[in-house]
Amino acid sequence: MSDQTPYTPPAVWTWDKASGGKFANINRPIAGPTHEKALPVGKHPLQLYSLATPNGVKVTVMLEELLALGHTGAEYDAWLIRINEGDQFSSGFVDVNPNSKIPALLDRSTETPTRVFESGSILLYLAEKFGAFLPKAHGPRTEALNWLFWQMGSAPYLGGGFGHFYAYAPEKFEYPINRFAMEVKRQMDVLDRHLATRPYMAGDEYSIADIAIYPWYGGLAEGKLYNAAEFLSVHEYTHVRRWADAIAARPAVERGRRINRVWGDEAEQVPERH
Repeated sequence: MSDQTPYTPPAVWTWDKASGGKFANINRPIAGPTHEKALPVGKHPLQLYSLATPNGVKVTVMLEELLALGHTGAEYDAWLIRINEGDQFSSGFVDVNPNSKIPALLDRSTETPTRVFESGSILLYLAEKFGAFLPKAHGPRTEALNWLFWQMGSAPYLGGGFGHFYAYAPEKFEYPINRFAMEVKRQMDVLDRHLATRPYMAGDEYSIADIAIYPWYGGLAEGKLYNAAEFLSVHEYTHVRRWADAIAARPAVERGRRINRVWGDEAEQVPERH
């Protein structure tokens, strides 16, 4: 299918509040809070404000993995942020993340509470704080960081690009779907070739690179993102699927995927953790 009415951009863009499809009620071209509301604070050292999107799952998996290793300082309260209702634009949330995106973390164990935002930054912060899931040797550490930042740069093509136009846009247009499907398949091939010769992204050691990449690309390989498994022929990426199956079987991953989840099977939903 093709767009039969080519769009000619105006000289100056203006915001049409009626456009935007499924997320028109929360998308806007300005930053800052829309309403005054303080964030709740629990009893644990770490306060997480999130939702179980792939970016949110990264952090709950990381925290559950740390707890599984016995790091009691990683105890956390996970507060639900309903992004479809605009919770991320409250004054309290904007104070923790001025970009108004989940996840956001507040570490209250430091002398002055430390805010951490951007999922990759949160993973790196926690890995360094607890000395876990980031290799200590120079080569593997660098490789883990290579792939952590690869994920941060690549996933917008999968989520905001392919996922938006394939699953969420109010109309289906051939050009953007083809453009982003091609890029996502290229990314999956990058991963598949890399994982053909090693069990984890950084080599033999499970790391924050795996924790970051799994909710996006593992979810795609498992057929859990956008109902696009057949369309993208994810069965072709055998090494990605092997890697995803191994990570999905980890008990901490199973727990982390349920936290801040409010859709699907009720048995898989743990809206908040305290």
